[in-house]
Amino acid sequence: MNEVTPAAPAAPASAPPAVRPATARGKLAALLDWMLPDSLLGRLSVVMIFGVLVTQVAGGMIWAAQLRSKSEAETRVAAQHLAHSASVAIRYFMSLPANYRPLMIQQLREMGGTRFFINANSTAVPVTPIADNRLAAVAIDVAAQTLRDDLPFLPEARLDFAWPEGLQVSSDGLTVNDLPDNWVQHILLTKPNSAPVLVIQMQVESGRWLYLAALMPNPYFLDSGNPLWLDRLVLQGLSLAAILLLTILVVRWTTRPLAALADAAEAFGKGETVPELPGTGSREYVKTARAFSGMRERIKRYLEDRERLFVSISHDLRTPITRLKLRTELMDDDDMRTEFHDDLDELDMMVKGALQSVKDSDIHENHTEVRLDALVIRMIRDARMAGHEIAFTPSGITVIAKPLALKRAIGNLFDNALYYGQKVEIAIRPSRGVGGDMVEIEIRDHGPGVPEDAMGTLFQPYVRLEHGRAQNSGGMGLGISRNIVQAHGGELLLRNHPDGGLIATIILPAR
Repeated sequence: MNEVTPAAPAAPASAPPAVRPATARGKLAALLDWMLPDSLLGRLSVVMIFGVLVTQVAGGMIWAAQLRSKSEAETRVAAQHLAHSASVAIRYFMSLPANYRPLMIQQLREMGGTRFFINANSTAVPVTPIADNRLAAVAIDVAAQTLRDDLPFLPEARLDFAWPEGLQVSSDGLTVNDLPDNWVQHILLTKPNSAPVLVIQMQVESGRWLYLAALMPNPYFLDSGNPLWLDRLVLQGLSLAAILLLTILVVRWTTRPLAALADAAEAFGKGETVPELPGTGSREYVKTARAFSGMRERIKRYLEDRERLFVSISHDLRTPITRLKLRTELMDDDDMRTEFHDDLDELDMMVKGALQSVKDSDIHENHTEVRLDALVIRMIRDARMAGHEIAFTPSGITVIAKPLALKRAIGNLFDNALYYGQKVEIAIRPSRGVGGDMVEIEIRDHGPGVPEDAMGTLFQPYVRLEHGRAQNSGGMGLGISRNIVQAHGGELLLRNHPDGGLIATIILPAR
């Protein structure tokens, strides 16, 4: 009778929203992993530079807002002051007889002029205004309102900001460029950097217009509210470059010991000689380095003790096994003697298998250049002589590995494929992984494959599936191969082929 597992209680209706924040955090983490560099140096540099940029941008925005507010307030005061002066000048010329106004204007010009360039015209002069500008519009609005307050009895004034080049000053087409220098050099700025001119035209009588042109108290007031001046941008760029350089130097100096620790851990995992880590650096690094050194010494002692233990056990067990085999020869019952022999052979095989597992994880073998084609072809030659069908195309690829250990790993997978399928396909090809250039060694058999739920158990020692126990009763499983591959900094992957059979893929670093 099959046991039925009770169904789990249904989740409440509000359960899905509780999962959404975790999903959002996972998506955000995946996005940051995709955007940020892989190295700690790169990530710290990007975060620090981003923080500096955000700070500068936020500070720049606050400073620009304050600058615009200050510039607008100063422009309002200056425009109001200039409009009051213009209204005083207009009142004065209105108090003169119409025939005397040109004479007074001429006398003022010969004396060097006043704050305004003044002219009397019969009609309003067309003026080409400057492009739309916020400060210019504020100045015109304030000046126009001030003139209306000071001269309410006059018609609406015409106010414009214009550039002095080609500025028309009279109704007959005369421009600033046509005037003598002494008429305008103390009133308007035309060289070397021209400043915008406020032109005020007001009809004082029918057919009589007064033309006034003047500079603002700050002639270049249009630039005072611009936060993107070249000198400011250069200063910001230089400060950012200095911070960037210091950040990279400091982060590199901080993370260099961590890189040495990572290299030492990787070398120790592959069984290579690990130099002593430097004992200088930050307090956290020194503590981590000391902990790693202590862990390394404990692991080395454990491996040495384990190897000595297995060697001692093997030596101690082989003597009684041999003695028992000799005693079984004295037995008269042939069937009983055969059973004893079988049990002792199985016990001897288990001892040898245990010793082989120790040798397969030996850390004393040196890394060298291994030609994969030659290693695989030697295995294929023996298998073909036994009648197996092997498909293989040489690749010419070499790796840096422990030759004997790598041969055991590949040979174990190769023998496993031969046990479960008469036809085996082997492929060696380069690939690209997260850590750089990689090499894939793929071994496919044409056997029955492996159930998906049993795939994870294949790496356990002495595990064999039901359909394979008859062919391979003495195997030690694929865990030995995975341990060797992982000790080389690689990975062993298993999957079923869609057309049947198991595919074992060894992924190794190319160098």
